[in-house]
Amino acid sequence: MTATTWGRSAFVAGPGCMAVYGLVRLMDTERGPGPAWSIGHLFLLAGVLLFVPVLLGLRRLVARQGETQRAVGTGAAALGLVGVAALAVQAGIDLLVAYVSADHEAMRELFARIQGVPGVMPVIYTVVPLLFYVGLLVLLGQLAVLRVISAWRPLAVVAGAVAMTATLDLLPVAALLFLLALAPLGRRVPVGKAGPLRSAGWGTAGG
Repeated sequence: MTATTWGRSAFVAGPGCMAVYGLVRLMDTERGPGPAWSIGHLFLLAGVLLFVPVLLGLRRLVARQGETQRAVGTGAAALGLVGVAALAVQAGIDLLVAYVSADHEAMRELFARIQGVPGVMPVIYTVVPLLFYVGLLVLLGQLAVLRVISAWRPLAVVAGAVAMTATLDLLPVAALLFLLALAPLGRRVPVGKAGPLRSAGWGTAGG
């Protein structure tokens, strides 16, 4: 699989890994150290990292619309990547805590110690991770305003983000919304140097 094919596949694989994590989480009644926790969080980490080529691919689509759009898209992609980094660290902490803990109570205590370190909560858990959604939505919003994609796609991502914010139990639903919004866009990511992409109508096959 070439780098280009792998990057395009990320538009499907990223939300797919999110969905697997959500389903494993629902089946994990212990929510503690064990195979289910580790497997689920490995899929979560993979899903988060797969959004790196998604953000970069969307930035390439936006960049074809002119210098102003390129600048805004580059900034949005940068914000999104910062959010991805925070989410990846969060998943890594979850895996490490489970690995070194004997039971759920030990995990709870270790999480409390880690999250009690000044700055950890906003940087890793509450504020910086939101930049992922901001960057992703700005990129999709640009493409929708320019009529390169249909307007419902960024709205589907908003709905997915709201669902996850409400409760992680809805993560499989959120992942499905992300998949519907993003899956077809991987095929449209330009390869190499390309000229400007013509805008498509709201209901065209370009989606």
